[in-house]
Amino acid sequence: MNLRLFTLTFLILTVLPLSAFAHGTEAEHQEEGLVYNKIAEGGLLISVILLLISVAGIIVISKQIKSVKVKSQKGQKKSRQLKRSSTILKWISAATLLSSIIFGFMTTRNPDAEQESTIGFQHIHGLGYTNDGKRIYIPAHDGLRVFSNGKWQIPEGEKHDYMGFSMVDDGFYSSGHPGPASNLKNPFGIVKSKDLGKSLEILDLYKEIDFHGMAVGYDSHAIYVLNPQPNSKMDDTGLYYTLDETKTWSKSQMNGLTAQPASIAVHPSDKKVIAIGTKEGTFLSTDFGNTFESILPGVPASAIHFTKENKLLVGGLEEESVLYEINLDTMEKNRISIPKISNEDAITYIAVNPQNSSEIVFTSYEKQIYITKDTGSSWTQIAKDGAAIDSKDKNETN
Repeated sequence: MNLRLFTLTFLILTVLPLSAFAHGTEAEHQEEGLVYNKIAEGGLLISVILLLISVAGIIVISKQIKSVKVKSQKGQKKSRQLKRSSTILKWISAATLLSSIIFGFMTTRNPDAEQESTIGFQHIHGLGYTNDGKRIYIPAHDGLRVFSNGKWQIPEGEKHDYMGFSMVDDGFYSSGHPGPASNLKNPFGIVKSKDLGKSLEILDLYKEIDFHGMAVGYDSHAIYVLNPQPNSKMDDTGLYYTLDETKTWSKSQMNGLTAQPASIAVHPSDKKVIAIGTKEGTFLSTDFGNTFESILPGVPASAIHFTKENKLLVGGLEEESVLYEINLDTMEKNRISIPKISNEDAITYIAVNPQNSSEIVFTSYEKQIYITKDTGSSWTQIAKDGAAIDSKDKNETN
């Protein structure tokens, strides 16, 4: 038996695979979850095989030692060699037993569950309530996050990178990219889910385009997209909409819109009403985006959201981050008090509880998340710098 070769093989097969866990970047951490179990299971198998081989070697050598005639000088030399070999194999068997225990423990761990014990947001790509008003859904680059009853959790479903995410009364619509473990192709085009991410239905432009600027009417399901490049359904860039689940598309003229769109929102029930936020202010259209009028000039708008009470919430920047509520029936404007956030920060997404218009939640570029249940009289921070905060750790800000 060549013990040097055996020892070298042992080191290669049991020690080197551990280097696969030495990841350093966020992208590599995503891959770690996919290969973790395979490495653990492979390491366990190799360790068990080497343990069995070393034990078998010890048994064979023990029999050889008993058969050696130690009265002769040659026999004594052979006996010493066999005993040294037996000692080495005993150390190897001890090491493989230990590695078998370690890899066995690793196979019982759930790295995803450990990562989920501290819920965070690598990015935030949308925001919305379920129709019963009990859950808030946020796509966070590596799948969905849910806030309900003061607690955060990661729901069932693949960890897709959702973009243009829009909650509706019976689920959500989205664009984006498939998660690393998914069999879906990239990019999504437009997809929808009626089971809140457990499964996806592909609607249109699959494998063609990813819409970052996309909004859907909460009840009407009218879909509007800001098309960044021509594709098989859209001959040009610009604003397009569909009222029949992407079967047909129409191009909006966008007359009166004088600045580059930064945010987009669709009225929950009126298919022809859409708002766009820009650096020059907020613009409203009541004819499918063909003509726009400025309704909040001079306030760069970073986020907008329609309520079921025919109001428009606008997150913007003046000397600091602000939140306005515009009554679209009277055009009366009301500034809602919000927590002070960094001057380098701004509101990115806004949502209002469909069952309680006093409950508002917003996110920011720096991944702060705040919620109020009294239209801004008091706020609770439920995420800080991308780290989720449960209600037991909540911080209220007046």
